[in-house]
Order: sequence, then structure tokens, then C-alpha cells
Amino acid sequence: MKYSTRVSDAVHVLAFIALNPVNSLTSEKIAESVRTNPGYVRQLMSALRVHGLLSSVKGHPRPALSRDPSAISLLDVYRAVEGQKPLLHLDTHTNPECGVGVNIQLALQDYFDQVQKKAEDAMAQITLQDILGRYEEKLAALAPPPSEGTGALGEEDCHG
Repeated sequence: MKYSTRVSDAVHVLAFIALNPVNSLTSEKIAESVRTNPGYVRQLMSALRVHGLLSSVKGHPRPALSRDPSAISLLDVYRAVEGQKPLLHLDTHTNPECGVGVNIQLALQDYFDQVQKKAEDAMAQITLQDILGRYEEKLAALAPPPSEGTGALGEEDCHG
């Protein structure tokens, strides 16, 4: 079963931009970090731009966040790239002549709706700033302290 990584990739794009506020960031450079193709990155950036999370000008490799990272929720990103798509999906190909096949899906939908609501409430509380903070914690835990003369994040990393 194929699952979507659009939310994860969109957060990655936003984080990459936030971490590289002065660098030239083409869709090719961002795609290298996400390990995908530039066309896909442009699609994500377009969705983020339409939903007011990102600003960019075609032909100018200087995308920027439209809001402070603390004002961008995970739910904002989810809605930008997934729209109203639910997290959980019913099997709509069950046998309509089977009482279990039809009614179990109706019963299950009630619970899926509860899960969706709780997930959205939780996602609304998680900000891009929270994610960036956790990123910094993970980075600090993995790397030895930077030696003098090197950047805090390390130039060898793919920060741009």
C-alpha cells in the first residue's frame, strides 16, 4: 500500500527554508535535501504558497516563510498539501450484499471521525517552531560541539 509523504516533505521544505534564510535556494537544491525531483518540490511549494505559508517569486531562488515558524501549525501544512483528505480510509469495495461488509464500514467511520478530530486538534498545537526546536535537539545530540571557526550547524550538512 502506498502512503503519502507530502506532509513530511512539505515540513522538510519549510524547515530547509527557515534554516537557510540568506542562501539561494532553487527547487533543485531543496529537492536534493528531500531526495526527490525539483518538479515535486515546486508542486509542494505552490501548495504552500497558495495557503499563505510560503512566499516566492518565480525565477528568484529566495523562498521565504510567510509567517513566523511559531505561527505555522502542522495542521496548516497538512491542509495545504492534503486538503480535506482524511488520515484513515474505509474500504469501499466490501461486499454490499454482506451485512458485515456494509455495516462494519458505517460503524468504523464513526471511530475514524473521532481519530481524525483528535489528530487535527493535536496537529494544530504543533508548530514549525516546535519541529525546528526538536530538530536542533536531535542535531545537538548527534554531533560533537562545533570547533572554533565552524558554523553552528556545520557546513558539511545539507543546509544550503
